[in-house]
Parts: sequence; structure tokens; C-alpha cells
Amino acid sequence: MRVGMRLLAFATTFATLTFSVTQVRTAKAQDPVEVTARFKASVPGTKGESRNETGQIPAVIWLTSLDGVQTSFPDTGRKYTLLQKNKQFSPHVLVVPVGSVVQFPNADPFFHNVFSLFDGRRFDLGLYEAGSTRGVTFGKEGFSYIFCNIHPEMSAVVIALSTPFYAVEDAHSSFHISRVPVGDYLLQVWVQGADPADLKVLSHKVHVSPDHADLGVITPSRPPHPSSHTNKYGKVYETQEPPIY
Repeated sequence: MRVGMRLLAFATTFATLTFSVTQVRTAKAQDPVEVTARFKASVPGTKGESRNETGQIPAVIWLTSLDGVQTSFPDTGRKYTLLQKNKQFSPHVLVVPVGSVVQFPNADPFFHNVFSLFDGRRFDLGLYEAGSTRGVTFGKEGFSYIFCNIHPEMSAVVIALSTPFYAVEDAHSSFHISRVPVGDYLLQVWVQGADPADLKVLSHKVHVSPDHADLGVITPSRPPHPSSHTNKYGKVYETQEPPIY
């Protein structure tokens, strides 16, 4: 009887160990992966508004779960800033979670007037002096093209997303998205200067897994084109510079 009980206990222990090892292997197979992609596009002519300060074409990709997986940004307490200095916005492309407040500090020795009248978040911060800042809440998904009503050379874009799985093109024209759970996603792309219809064509379903972590090369069907803009009144900019204080 004792021998039988010992054999039963051993079999139970072995089965438990086998189940535990299977659980570990299954969990390991479902560990998040790093997704990569590459970007290839060209702009006719020389530098224009479709290129950033390094001569690249700004681009962003993001993944939205098709499996109903609820995800959130890990850095919900982060503060977001679009700095105005040397008549430039920095960074040129800023991705934020929906509901974030972005500060627009003025680090130049003259007035700025930040505004956006296109797509995403429409606002006009009015004139404000050096050393001061104003904030805007981006409460819905979308693209907000940012300009200064005084300096036509200043431009930026704020992209508000509800998914944390995104990447901005790096200096090597590559994208890297860390810790993406295995599953099915909708891949979407934004490229500055690209036609919205072309970007819609680039949007497609992808499956992410350890064997499918490379999304390949993203290439717009037509080259992005430099764009121009008017001031907040819809008129051509005046060339007169504001006074320096």
C-alpha cells in the first residue's frame, strides 16, 4: 500500500512539474517582441517642408490591436513639450497619448504665435513673449499641423494616438517598436508631405510574432511633396520681423 501511495505521489509531482514547464514554455513563446521596419522615399528637388533638419522625410508608424487587447501608454505621467527656439519647433514630430497636454514654451527673444487650423486639434495661442509658455490638450486621435503666425519657416506636427506601439523614423530611416504583444494589428503610416490617399494604401493588417517581427520596407507609391501654408488668417505671410526684446 505504501509503495502504491509513493508511486501515486511521484506521478502527481511529475505531472505538476510537466504542466509547470509547459506553462513556462507557452509564456515564453508569447513574450512581447521588438518590431522593426524600414522607410524608403524621396522628395523631388532640394530641402523643403517635407524634410527635417537632417534632410530626412519625417515618418511615423503605429500598430493598433485587432484582437481587442486593451493597451495603454507606460509613461502616462510624462510631460510633453514642443520648444520654440531659433525660429524652430523642437522636436519637429511629437507623438503623444490621447488626452495629453503639450506645452509650447517660447525660448526666443521675441514673440511667437502658435496655431493649428488643420485636421486634429484646432487652436490659436495668440502672441506671447519670451520666457513664457502655453499649453494645449490633445483630446482625440489625429494629426495637428503646428505653425507660427509670425515666422513662416516654423512648422511641426503633433500626432495623438491611443496605442503605445509606435515609432518615429530614426537617423537610419528605420523604425523600432519595443515590447509588442504577439497578435494581429493594423499597421498605419504617416509621412510628411504624402497624399492621404497614398498613406491609406500603406495601411494593412500584420501579424506580430517572434517569426514575424520585421515589417519590411515602407515605401509611398508617390514621393512626398513639399507643402506651403498661409498664416492663421489664410493670407500670405508678411516678411517684416517682430521686434526683439
